[in-house]
Amino acid sequence: MKRWRLNLGTSIEASILTLLEQLVMTKNAPKPMKAAMLLKASGTLEVLTLKIRLLLEKELVNETRVFQLQAQTQEIGRMLGGWLKSSQSQ
Repeated sequence: MKRWRLNLGTSIEASILTLLEQLVMTKNAPKPMKAAMLLKASGTLEVLTLKIRLLLEKELVNETRVFQLQAQTQEIGRMLGGWLKSSQSQ
């Protein structure tokens, strides 16, 4: 169990850092490239969400913490979706 938690935690951390990097790169990208970059970030967020759900299913961490993380990723998803819509309509 401890090894699962460590490996999954490391993987989640890497996904979060990748997502942050993608969002910063998108912010600074030229307008024609933004939509494609946002789609890539959206995919990364979806994988992150699945990894967080796996924490809950494997009972590796406190449920309350997982629910907090899920709420935060949902909020990021809503913001990302809005950004994607606005970049596609321009």
